[in-house]
Amino acid sequence: MSEKSSASGSDEDVEPESSQPVEFGGVLSKWTNYIHGWQDRWVVLKNNTLSYYKSEDEREYGCRGSLCLSKAVITPHEFDECRFDISVNDSVWYLRAEDPEHRLQWIESIELHKAESGYGSESSLRRHGSMLSLTSAASALSATSTSSFKKGHRLCEKLAEMETFRDILCRQVDTLQKYFDSCADAVSKDEFHRDRVEEDEDDFTAASRPDGECCYNNGSKEKLFAPASPKGINGIDFKGEAITFKATTAGILSTLSHCIELMVKREDSWQKRLDKELEKRRRVEDAYKSAVHELKKKSHYGGPDYEEGPNSLINEDEFFDAVEAALDRQDKIEEQCQSEKVRLPRLTPVPPGDVYSSISTHRFATKARSHCSSLSSLELVSASDDIHRFSTQVEEMVQNHMTYSLQDVGGDANWQLVIEEGEMKVYRREVEENGIVLDPLKATHAVKGVTGHEVCHYFWDTAVRLDWETTIENFNVVETLSDNAIIVYQTHKRVWPASQRDVLYLSAIRKILATNENDPDTWLVCNFSVDHENAAPSNRCVRAKINVAMICQTLVSPPEGDKEISRDNILCKITYVANVNPGGWAPASVLRAVAKREYPKFLKRFTSYVQEKTLGKAILF
Repeated sequence: MSEKSSASGSDEDVEPESSQPVEFGGVLSKWTNYIHGWQDRWVVLKNNTLSYYKSEDEREYGCRGSLCLSKAVITPHEFDECRFDISVNDSVWYLRAEDPEHRLQWIESIELHKAESGYGSESSLRRHGSMLSLTSAASALSATSTSSFKKGHRLCEKLAEMETFRDILCRQVDTLQKYFDSCADAVSKDEFHRDRVEEDEDDFTAASRPDGECCYNNGSKEKLFAPASPKGINGIDFKGEAITFKATTAGILSTLSHCIELMVKREDSWQKRLDKELEKRRRVEDAYKSAVHELKKKSHYGGPDYEEGPNSLINEDEFFDAVEAALDRQDKIEEQCQSEKVRLPRLTPVPPGDVYSSISTHRFATKARSHCSSLSSLELVSASDDIHRFSTQVEEMVQNHMTYSLQDVGGDANWQLVIEEGEMKVYRREVEENGIVLDPLKATHAVKGVTGHEVCHYFWDTAVRLDWETTIENFNVVETLSDNAIIVYQTHKRVWPASQRDVLYLSAIRKILATNENDPDTWLVCNFSVDHENAAPSNRCVRAKINVAMICQTLVSPPEGDKEISRDNILCKITYVANVNPGGWAPASVLRAVAKREYPKFLKRFTSYVQEKTLGKAILF
């Protein structure tokens, strides 16, 4: 038996140190926020506390957060077999293990630490010892009683009196005990001496008077064995002590009666106070439950259960409201950025020779030839000059778009006109597959002052992509296949609660010569999804699939007389088609509403950008 066990009196009072939970650590995915989502963190379970660090190597810099497990509630997720949630009051940690076995191991370890934490557990009482537990309980009761009896001065006074009486009784008991011990010792000695004297007298009589005559003093025995006086033993007044003892006990009984009377009188007051406290606590709990319920109903609640997913807790209306609010915020940010650009002065003025002059000092042919020399690569658009491993797919896409995308859809009942703003018309045909919206979209527009070559050039050129595309978070060219074909990977800005999307696509620009001399030439940019080893799908984004085409034709109205062709004489007829598979689990109504809202804005924003960039420059056919 250990020294610690001997001190407590039994083996059951103290558990050996080896039975206490050991430190447990490992990597778990922790939900950070709706922007960064799940992130791997090093989590440590030690001393009834769950802490996490950015990585195991950064433990020396301190933890980034911790939870005390005394009142923690561990909830395994209903659908996700690797996820479990830990909540303490209003703080919730969403955690995911790498597999269900590790999740079970973590949950069991946390429950073990929680059970051995000492918070209300029987093992804690055994570990700390009964006397320590009673002392702690008494201290807690004393702290509570002090506040409860602030107004009960009489009861405090009575308790103080009982303390005094107790001290007096202790002293009196000690005194009486000494007296009783002395009395018992004196009586024992008196009996011993009495027996010795009687034996000596018998022996003396038999030896000195053989004839049987006996002569002794009758008063000698009484003088020899004088009774002991209680007052003479240590000077104790037994009668007085007895009277005092009786008075003290009577005082204690009287004080106890007063205490009982005071407690009975205060019982009603305590009961009322208890009822008020219980009612107050009930109202607080009801308010808390109501607040939590309302919080769960709000769409901006940032937990992983409220983002896009197969088991999302957010309903369709709340999903739509949240997406619309996020898009509105992005629009305001974009307006602020545009206003800042307008206020900035132009640092590089346009050279006078590139400005179109109304005096007609330059001929169109000369300026067009000089400007095209800088973009000669865009002229090499024939199939023989654009050979790469995706050439066959590009040719098929171009042929399909030239065959079907330019067909008039005005009289087709399958196409619905959803937006009409001036020259711009947007059509949609509703298509769903396995619950995913695959609505083909087609928009027609006519823009003055720009050519089809210029529109397609700015749509295809990645150097100016971020100047007009506001929905992209970042992008990079994964591979350059030729002068007119590239593979691009781009991620779009997240619109919570929808998941973030990324797309990997091949972008090719082509010039399609007209077969009829009366028809205009056609410029086309087609973007369609492909696979590439350097941009594999990840868990961070939902990979969308696209098939998009920007088809442009330039119409020229002859100028009057000998005037040069100016931008007032040209008109670009634009046909934009998009087939997008967004993937994921976004509601169909939300996707259609977003498409109806964003596609017209995109066309107006992009065409305005092209008009602004080409203003004052030579016309590029």
